[in-house]
Amino acid sequence: MAAPVDYEAFRAEVRDFAMSRCPPEIRAVVATYRKLSRKIWYPWQKILFEHGWGAPGWPKQYGGTGWDLKQRHIFDEVMAECDCPPQYHHGLRHLGPVIIEFGSEEQKQRFLPGILNGTDWWCQGYSEPGAGSDLASLRTTARREGDEYVVEGQKTWTSHAQESDWMYTLVRTSKEAKKQQGISLLLIPLNSPGITIRPIRTIDGWHHVNEVFLDQVRVPVANRVGEEGQGWTYGKFLLERERLGGANVAPAMKNLERTRALIERELASPAQAPKRASLEERLLLAEAELRGAQALGQEAVAATMEGRPLGLLPSVLKLGTSVTAQHVSEIALDAVGERLAPRFRPTSANAEAPGIEWVQNYLYGRVRTIYGGSSEVQKNVIAKQLFGS
Repeated sequence: MAAPVDYEAFRAEVRDFAMSRCPPEIRAVVATYRKLSRKIWYPWQKILFEHGWGAPGWPKQYGGTGWDLKQRHIFDEVMAECDCPPQYHHGLRHLGPVIIEFGSEEQKQRFLPGILNGTDWWCQGYSEPGAGSDLASLRTTARREGDEYVVEGQKTWTSHAQESDWMYTLVRTSKEAKKQQGISLLLIPLNSPGITIRPIRTIDGWHHVNEVFLDQVRVPVANRVGEEGQGWTYGKFLLERERLGGANVAPAMKNLERTRALIERELASPAQAPKRASLEERLLLAEAELRGAQALGQEAVAATMEGRPLGLLPSVLKLGTSVTAQHVSEIALDAVGERLAPRFRPTSANAEAPGIEWVQNYLYGRVRTIYGGSSEVQKNVIAKQLFGS
């Protein structure tokens, strides 16, 4: 029987590693809310990999740490507190576990090492025009011809496709079965002939998301994960792996602390005292919400480790933390907006204007109530569980 984990000692070990091994220039990007990209993520992933911490959620036999859920939660929490980047999730937290659970031995040997050491970069080909939250309505097709699939269709809101090597992609391989049963999961190299990637410009000025067009793209059948027609099962497995994402409120708490300091700096004169007091009161209310979410997150982790059902907790956490994070960014904007908002332009030149990151952070924060399950979806889930269908 394994010895019990000393969680406080583990927390101290992670903190020491974060402060000593995460390069200051990388931590500065996180601390100033600049855009994270492969250029930032890759060197940090390489450091973690070389230390044996490349995949906190994977089993040891595939190069993971073998940590329990509480250790993984502590790791994520401490890294956020120390301004280390969150690990790039598409390979490590999404696709990797799917391949470990459902992939062939050849796929495990081919794809897991590149995810682990950061040399292969992935994006998610799920959403389509007219098939965002309702993934079962997707229309991208894959027609089998011998040992290949011929893929035709369009994906949208594809985060980081512009800097990725591969896209794990839900496609329709049958129109005869029920909508959920005719879907398969393919692994598609983005340098394949017939793929076009076009940026979608967002109000924050960053290049996050893209449209991906697939025109007669040929994909080996060997790149299909699991059985044909079972992609819906694998897609749900992938999404369920992230159900506790809202349990880590450390990034939001860090943002709240910085917003409090911003208010003190920006509204320091006696004439600004009434506005400062108003914003500080709003920040206290946001802090109370986050501390409540922190307690719920700890309960969710404990429930999962003990095998108890989570019930409403994941949806409550996602709904509450995303809304509260937006409130904090609104408070920060109210502190600096009068001075800086008119100077914002959606270009990289904004980095030269001190403080402009607070405006950009506010604009980026609008998406928090959409990605990872929109607030409307979470409210429907909560209502269904409380009141029935």
